Amino acid sequence: MVTQVDPGDAPARRWVLHVDLDQFIAAVEVLRRPELAGLPVVVGGRGDPTERAVVSTASYEAREHGVHSGMPLRLAARKCPDAVFLPVDAPVYDAASAEVMATLKAVPGAVVQVLGWDEAFVGIETDDPWAVARSIQAAVLERTDLHCSVGVGDSTVRAKIATDFGKPRGVFELTRDNWSEVMGHRPTTALWGVGSRIAARLAAHGIQTVHDLATADEAVLVSEFGPSMGPHYKRLGRGTGTTTVDDTPWVARAHGRETTYQTDLVDPREISDALGLLAEQVVEDIRREERACMRVHLKVRFAPFFTTTRIRKLAEPTFDAAVIAATALDLLVGLGDDRPIRLLGVRAEMVPPEGGYDPPRTVGRGGPPAR
Repeated sequence: MVTQVDPGDAPARRWVLHVDLDQFIAAVEVLRRPELAGLPVVVGGRGDPTERAVVSTASYEAREHGVHSGMPLRLAARKCPDAVFLPVDAPVYDAASAEVMATLKAVPGAVVQVLGWDEAFVGIETDDPWAVARSIQAAVLERTDLHCSVGVGDSTVRAKIATDFGKPRGVFELTRDNWSEVMGHRPTTALWGVGSRIAARLAAHGIQTVHDLATADEAVLVSEFGPSMGPHYKRLGRGTGTTTVDDTPWVARAHGRETTYQTDLVDPREISDALGLLAEQVVEDIRREERACMRVHLKVRFAPFFTTTRIRKLAEPTFDAAVIAATALDLLVGLGDDRPIRLLGVRAEMVPPEGGYDPPRTVGRGGPPAR
């Protein structure tokens, strides 16, 4: 049972806690197979490192060998030949995640924004956020036997970034008071939402560190990234952002399916059939939403590893898998690339729900994270 700390004479203030389960998928697998505790465990694909698939998550022991999520299983096997490879079992992770989120929602006065299988924001009013964080860790462990780390912040941005400093099983606080001291000297890639490409564009303007970004000329950022994203990156550099945790149920904008093929696709009929199958799977997903497809997204990865995407708006929304498949095939043909194909993906962007979508949140949400 999670309880809040009695605020006593001190005025309570609003805090954002970011709860992130440690090595979630691997930890769930170890609970199922206790004999794997302490061993390097890699979860991905069908659990066969000779097949084309990527790592969904790796235990800390495997990470010590350089294995990380998104890495091809074959490379993971070379880096850590003694690792135990396991297949992805989504229903089991769904069930474990549901228990964790139910625990968070039992926190008195908390507002919980679920971000994926293994993480959530918790908005809470308290004078002692560390006590609440420790209480959450204990409650999650008692209910699920899973460990989590908690970032404490005065914004969602700071709470999210703080969690990495607390891993594993720890708590770390990042606020306006210590932001510059902790983050100022770090590279811009230390910021949530700044990858290597954005960092390179920032570096071209002499912006190398978080401090550089926080003090950058906003006009320069606007010229490089536009009137919306330019100020956004400056705010990231300062750690500012929303302090509101939004528990409004998330509404999907699209559903997609993709497959990495064990043998490259080269025959046109084989490629057409593969797109048809993906389109049928996507239509099953959007029918459950009762919202038709209005845009078709194609993802294709050519051998050896070149990936591109294309999008086309349909003349009218549809649930017709044949139309979606034909559109995806037309997009593929339009690329004029006859190299062998190792991956295909079809994504159906649906018509908006009645009343439209909620305003954009600070946190983007999609499917379960690959960790």
